[in-house]
Amino acid sequence: MKVIKRDLRGNKGEIKLISESLDDLWHLKYIIDKKDLVFMLTYRAIDGATDKIRSTKLPKKPVYLGIRVEELTFHKFSNRLRVHGIIEEGADIGSHHTLNIEEGTELSIIKSWARDQIKRIKEAVDASNRPRVIIVTIEDGEAIFGVLRQYGVEKSFSITGSGAKEDLQRVNFIKDVSAQLNNISRHAEAIIIAGPGFIKENFLKLLWESYPETAKKCILDSTSSIGVSGFQEVLRRGTVDKIAKEMRITEEAKLIEVLLSEIAKDGTATYGYDEVKKALELGAIETLMIVDETLRDFRYSDTDIDRFLRDVERARGKIIVFSSEFEPGKRLKSLGGMAAILRFRVV
Repeated sequence: MKVIKRDLRGNKGEIKLISESLDDLWHLKYIIDKKDLVFMLTYRAIDGATDKIRSTKLPKKPVYLGIRVEELTFHKFSNRLRVHGIIEEGADIGSHHTLNIEEGTELSIIKSWARDQIKRIKEAVDASNRPRVIIVTIEDGEAIFGVLRQYGVEKSFSITGSGAKEDLQRVNFIKDVSAQLNNISRHAEAIIIAGPGFIKENFLKLLWESYPETAKKCILDSTSSIGVSGFQEVLRRGTVDKIAKEMRITEEAKLIEVLLSEIAKDGTATYGYDEVKKALELGAIETLMIVDETLRDFRYSDTDIDRFLRDVERARGKIIVFSSEFEPGKRLKSLGGMAAILRFRVV
């Protein structure tokens, strides 16, 4: 994400930015709220005719519109964030229109900004300078590829061999995986190869022989499984930290383990809004954990969540907003979407 204009008075005003990746679209889903005013160049059929009957469909023309947001939908498989609302500035004022925000889109957002939204923009800008990471989890006969996004590890595709029990089958399988990895890793700055057993070492050895430039980017790691659970193991083990120390999802994976461990032993943790609020009143919160979707739901309710977050910060608590797209966030959501690791046990 690139910020090209910031005109704020206090917490109100305009931020103009360019979305540069799929990750940025995901961030914008939680930056843009209902009732915000969003401006961008879009396409719309403008009817300038005076007659009531139109025999042909009007062509769409580029127009610069400002819409008051009513609804947002993130389509990660079509790389698009759709923002629907009523035109407030530009042609056809009062009509409905949908803005399609994609990679490379420039847009302006005018609103009252919450502190976590300003922080999210900073994180997105910082993340644009971090390496793109590919994770390959591999075992005999199967390899599953994932791309590390800011919202989690996104499964890309898998390759399955024919059992890979015979030496020739195993070699051919490894060659197929190597060729596919080389094809998709052109823009990657780091590759993690993980899985059980020794096949990952054999895979890397063949990669050095066939595609040395790709092999230079690789780091080995051991996991007990492949796929989604293997990706999660890689995050928990801190391998990603060695590549991109500030990647937030690594912290989320570790924090959720600490939280669940403390809950299991009735220790220094609590969950659910009412219990967390009680802990705040006692000054016990060390780290507040909240799911992004839960945060948005609070903003649309009568709960003054922004004041609540300010109170946490005033009490020297750290706030971590979890991604609802990834496993730690889903586990946190099952606990009510909010939890806290405490400085001391609250009875």
